[in-house]
Amino acid sequence: MLLKGYNSTWIYEPKEYNLSDEKLMIKTEPKTDFWQRTYYGFQNDNAPALLIHTSEKYFSFSVKTQFNSKHRFDQCGVIIYQDSDNWFKASIEYENENYQRLGSVVTNHGYSDWATTDIPAKQKEMYYRLSRRGSDYCIENSYDGIHYKQMRIFHLFEGQGEIRIGVYACSPEDSSFEATFTEIQFTECKWEEHK
Repeated sequence: MLLKGYNSTWIYEPKEYNLSDEKLMIKTEPKTDFWQRTYYGFQNDNAPALLIHTSEKYFSFSVKTQFNSKHRFDQCGVIIYQDSDNWFKASIEYENENYQRLGSVVTNHGYSDWATTDIPAKQKEMYYRLSRRGSDYCIENSYDGIHYKQMRIFHLFEGQGEIRIGVYACSPEDSSFEATFTEIQFTECKWEEHK
């Protein structure tokens, strides 16, 4: 089941996309991004994201991403978007022909952070699994959709109650590419309770 079967809404609906029961394709537009203040000083809040509203406290959300990015900072992945000052995203950001950055951004009360690790530029697909336990979250990635590795655990100060979770794609500089999302599903929480 894909986003079309859920109560989903766009923020910054893209000009070109295709949504079916099996997949979502987004063609990014230049100068689109999410970032707030930290280090760079700028505030960007104009990237397309298709979001599902849920008040469920314990679940895992997973998706497979495929992309033909080839310009600096091109990215696509998973997102929780509450408002412009409170959100989370995880993706691969293209850097150059040698490497790109697998990373995540947590934005709380208007300030973003960025945690990354370098991976080969030839990697053009990735699975993500985002799990929720109340206002605490765990993001994992996988190369095969079976074996997941933790990227980070984080807290959203405005991540209690109803959240908006989904997928996004953007091109912060003057570029465009196609991002495809498949195998989207909600399951019971795969992030086990700490004992």
